[in-house]
Amino acid sequence: MRVDVLSKEYPPEIYGGAGVHVAELVRALRARDDLETRVHAFGAPRDEAGTASYADLAELAGANAALRTLGVDLAIADGCAGTDLVHSHTWYANLAGHLAGLLHGVPHVVTAHSLEPMRPWKAEQLGGGYAVSSWVERTAYEAAAAVIAVSAAMREDVLRSYPAVDPDRVHVVHNGIDTELWRPAPNPDRVRELGVDPDRPSVVFVGRITRQKGLPLFLRAVAELPPEVQVVLCAGAPDTPEIEAEVVGLVDGLRQTRSGVAWIADMLPRADVVALLTGATAFACPSIYEPLGIVNLEAMACETAVVATATGGIPEVVVDAHSGLGAAGAEATGRLVPIDQATDGTGTPLDPDRYVADFAAALTEVVSDPDRAHELGRAGRRRAIEDFSWAAIADRTVEVYRSVL
Repeated sequence: MRVDVLSKEYPPEIYGGAGVHVAELVRALRARDDLETRVHAFGAPRDEAGTASYADLAELAGANAALRTLGVDLAIADGCAGTDLVHSHTWYANLAGHLAGLLHGVPHVVTAHSLEPMRPWKAEQLGGGYAVSSWVERTAYEAAAAVIAVSAAMREDVLRSYPAVDPDRVHVVHNGIDTELWRPAPNPDRVRELGVDPDRPSVVFVGRITRQKGLPLFLRAVAELPPEVQVVLCAGAPDTPEIEAEVVGLVDGLRQTRSGVAWIADMLPRADVVALLTGATAFACPSIYEPLGIVNLEAMACETAVVATATGGIPEVVVDAHSGLGAAGAEATGRLVPIDQATDGTGTPLDPDRYVADFAAALTEVVSDPDRAHELGRAGRRRAIEDFSWAAIADRTVEVYRSVL
């Protein structure tokens, strides 16, 4: 069976969790003898067998970003001739998958990493292109032979956002983690080079500067942490100039009142992220929308305790040390911070001050007890190894493929 995987992100051009998912899933699929897996990805040419790259059409160079995306999708749909099934990831590639399915008479499988109706703030970034991306996603999901949700919470979001989709066509296959690539690797010298003191407690944030990731809320919580705690922001790719300016203002304010605020805006190589996570006391995930959150798995695999919002699919990964939130019967791997959210699709906290205070309290609890933090981190790695391997996820994905052929 030949499967064509369609994605905007693919190595070396990865900037988010969906791109990590695609890269690891493809690697696991290609390790199987029963599949031929080809990749069609946006971007510059790649020197990899079975992988085709597609640049923006020159004729659309000055067009809205959403229209440039659709131009690439048309080229990808044509390039899928001869496949038995197409599998698209994110709205950027959904139209390519939908059209390829129609054009070549093959099933189209969609993986739901996030949903446009759950991210209305993207209208700030895309303007009218957000209406286009929303139309693309709805069209693809409603016509898909199967939808793979990366968490049970994401499955609920799919069915709520697109009630025309048959629930029997929506399957849960979690994100995964390569626990050989992501594992503890102490490197205090490199941590110092990155501007962090390895001898002081630290909290690390890794993510894009977007409303979804809750960075402004996290920065407000940081102000309440003990003064000896460092904060490491691996944060770049702002959605809009407005949120970038907001984050800059909050960081500047923190630096006036405390030391040890490190902001690394460039995308770091994996080895550097692993070094920072390994040396950290805790990892913070203050997202207000997160279908699953690969970043939490990455931190857990590096034996780092996680403090995260109890929203979306995060409780399917992180197990709370107190409340019993998270997977039943699993060892605690961190703290989950409750949040009451608006139901208008934004996920905005109804009481942001309370959420910020609760997040600060949970972080303070973890960083104030390094021995307990280490216990949570070790349990997190055990959970990552046992429940989130890519080989198992590839097996479950192929089961979905075979169900629609």
